[in-house]
Amino acid sequence: MTDVDFRQGSYPVSGPQTTNLADILERVLDKGIVIAGDIKIELLDIELLTIRLRLFVASVDTAKKAGIDWWENDPALSSRAARNALQEENRALRERLEELEPSTAEK
Repeated sequence: MTDVDFRQGSYPVSGPQTTNLADILERVLDKGIVIAGDIKIELLDIELLTIRLRLFVASVDTAKKAGIDWWENDPALSSRAARNALQEENRALRERLEELEPSTAEK
């Protein structure tokens, strides 16, 4: 039989603490995590294909601190970038049109 201590003020020893998914995500997004790997396919010591995979999981603020902000300049992901790309395309087309118009007016 085992002895049990019923003294006042003694607490049972707890086991390992569990962490829920929200806590894990908060920690990962706050600090960021990088997963990197390479896949190489070779045949007779000749490299046929190399795929390099890099995954950076972090919050937007953490990514910006790391100097990663490509989504701000991608027209598919940012309406501001899409407007800027459209304005740049319009500017280039106007310049081209100005170059072509004088030559057609002379004829």
